[in-house]
Amino acid sequence: MNWEEFLDPYIQAVGELKIKLRGIRKQYRKQNRHSPIEFVTGRVKSVESIQEKMALRGIKLENIAQEVQDIAGVRVMVQFVDDVAEVLELIHQRKDMRVVHERDYINYKKASGYRSYHVIVEYPVETIDGTQNILAEIQIRTLAMNFWATIEHSLNYKYKGEFPDEIKQRLEITARISNQLDEEMGKIRDDIQEAQLLFDPVHRKLSDGVGNSDDTDEDYK
Repeated sequence: MNWEEFLDPYIQAVGELKIKLRGIRKQYRKQNRHSPIEFVTGRVKSVESIQEKMALRGIKLENIAQEVQDIAGVRVMVQFVDDVAEVLELIHQRKDMRVVHERDYINYKKASGYRSYHVIVEYPVETIDGTQNILAEIQIRTLAMNFWATIEHSLNYKYKGEFPDEIKQRLEITARISNQLDEEMGKIRDDIQEAQLLFDPVHRKLSDGVGNSDDTDEDYK
């Protein structure tokens, strides 16, 4: 298995998806409208992570492309829960990708408290050997959801999923607080958006994300 050759189209897909999603945000801001996309990050799973998932799920080498659906991963951060639906609609409307599966962990959060919306898309990558359709995962979540999930992921890595009771209880409490934060911010959404446009309209319209947190790639759950 030549892993570098296998992963090249996924690397290309992540780069293209990040550019396209950031382009959507830039279009909103140029029109002085609230962008449902706050920022975008992406990554390609490491070979070690892929192999670990294969072993865990009993996936054969010849079935990786179909059964490991998050080798290419893009994360879209939004400010408000209502923005998730708008980003999802934008993805469904696009002609350059096709939604093949969705997982709603916002309305149906995991037992751990994890919240996010996962979309698996089929995305065509143009190579010198022709078009290759690959699967990519797009995660959509609020900043509060992301903060909680990032902390939980780090702790999960440390404790290998076996959290001490105190840590488990704290995570349950903070998951509820994260949810409450999103609910309260949603209630004053209009005021927040108006204030943001008044505070820094030029930056919010024209910034293309170069040099900010958009350029940070990270591993995912």
